[in-house]
Amino acid sequence: MSENSYPRFRVGAVQAGPVFMDREATLDKACRLIQEAGNNGARLVAFPEAFIPAYPYWARYLPPLQSVRFTKELIKQAVQVPSHTTDRLARAARNAAVYVVIGINEKVANAHGTLFNTNLLIGPEGQLLGRHRKLVPTLAEKLVWAPGDGQGLRIHETELGRLGSLICGENANPLARFVLIADGEQVHVANYLALPQKDPGGYNLAKDIEIRSAAHSHEGKVFTVVSSLVINRTVIDYFAGEGELQSLLSSGSIGHTAVYGPWGLPVAGPLEPGVEGILYADIDLEETLLPKLRHDIGGSYNRFDVMRVLINRTRHRSVQDTVGEANLLEQEIPDTQPFDRQIEHYPEGSD
Repeated sequence: MSENSYPRFRVGAVQAGPVFMDREATLDKACRLIQEAGNNGARLVAFPEAFIPAYPYWARYLPPLQSVRFTKELIKQAVQVPSHTTDRLARAARNAAVYVVIGINEKVANAHGTLFNTNLLIGPEGQLLGRHRKLVPTLAEKLVWAPGDGQGLRIHETELGRLGSLICGENANPLARFVLIADGEQVHVANYLALPQKDPGGYNLAKDIEIRSAAHSHEGKVFTVVSSLVINRTVIDYFAGEGELQSLLSSGSIGHTAVYGPWGLPVAGPLEPGVEGILYADIDLEETLLPKLRHDIGGSYNRFDVMRVLINRTRHRSVQDTVGEANLLEQEIPDTQPFDRQIEHYPEGSD
């Protein structure tokens, strides 16, 4: 995007569920949805959290020793980066000429019992532009997913503007959101699970997502594209041997898929919870300018001589040689972006 360009484009927020715990079938579904969104004029397509191949509901509702067998199966169906799965997603993005943000369960080659809750950002030429791992799994998710790292906590310069994403509860983390805002984020993707209507957790997920999304758009003066899962028939059928859990999952699906503008007001949606589909919205980045003149908290409407954020953007690595560690320390530099924002960072590590 040029310095004088404020693009107008269409976004598509997918509200759907996977073919539960079936990576290949879910991949087929994702590719179809990418093509459908592209055919309808979308330039950016957002998918829900952990779309490939499943959100681990068992960890929330079953005792740990009873649920680990499902986690074992999830590891087998999870996605390695790069792989055949990411290659097919890249081809789908290229064929549809769209940017894609999609949630996956990510496994790594050197740690066979480790999974990350990850968002991939794929460009319209089929390039992998970014990979963000959820920093802190929420509540029972800690039994399935490992904590992520700061390497993917960043915005990405694209022809559509400066894109960023956070996963589910991360959108309630003021520091994580601030890092993206202060990096100049213009379009934010927030993706979520769905919960059954009879979930005993004691809070309204749809209202929670609505508050978070409106707040991020209002505070950052950005467009927020929200994508939520659906508890579909494949989820319910998968737990056929777990009568109580299956009954709970059959009670209906709660989520919130919508698009918010830079004043914190809805631009499109929400879709009806539990109904699969794609929500479209046409957005104009020029609409972020007047709100930014009022409250630019990543720039002139802040005091970075009083408060600042330190971010470590090195990728977690199991083994690091001592020479490499010494080089990393020698290369440590402060951030020097406009307005002396002082979002300090360490140099990036390699995968």
